[in-house]
Amino acid sequence: MKINFEYHNVTASPRLEAFITERLNKLETKYDSIVSADVYFKKQNATNPEIGKICSVRLSVPGPTIFSETSTASFEASVAKVVTELRTQLQKRKEKMKTY
Repeated sequence: MKINFEYHNVTASPRLEAFITERLNKLETKYDSIVSADVYFKKQNATNPEIGKICSVRLSVPGPTIFSETSTASFEASVAKVVTELRTQLQKRKEKMKTY
């Protein structure tokens, strides 16, 4: 799987890239239809300290792309939430697919 990283108002972090790469590789072992992933990290000024660090992931899979985005107080928490949402969407897609 090819993973593209993009940062907006955030400095690039190899630690963060390794963290999400590990999580996405776990998804790929269970759902082998994933072709590539586009990961976006954004920092947004917010009055609430519980949000503001946004992680968005778009997965390229056969059929419509799968997208998830969340905003929390840290990028690690955002990544964890996004991966959970992606896992749910992939599971639903897998259940709909029929083998003939």
